[in-house]
Amino acid sequence: MLLRYAVGAALRRIRLDSGRTLREVALAAAISMPYLSEIERGRKEASSEVLAGLCRALGLTIVDLLREATAEAAVVDLSERRDARLVVLRSTTTDAAPGRSTISPSAGSGDRGAVSLSLAA
Repeated sequence: MLLRYAVGAALRRIRLDSGRTLREVALAAAISMPYLSEIERGRKEASSEVLAGLCRALGLTIVDLLREATAEAAVVDLSERRDARLVVLRSTTTDAAPGRSTISPSAGSGDRGAVSLSLAA
């Protein structure tokens, strides 16, 4: 995940949680409303000066923003890992032809994300 996506998602969540509009925060940060929208959607990477202005407008420190962006990135990372695991499990079969390998969920392993790899002879 790119940092700009995590920072943008954190900024949007913080702004919405505080009940503020794009217009209010953009005006307080001295940036345009379309530019703030692009930052929040991860389409633009804000400079440190712009981030400092946004933090002031939202009543945060840059450390607070980076902490929130880290949390956003962790949630996305876990989601991506889970989705990748589901794709692997869905795209495999346990009935392999001779000489082919298969990947299947491990039965009774106690680890919900465990898979086993077997090579058919």
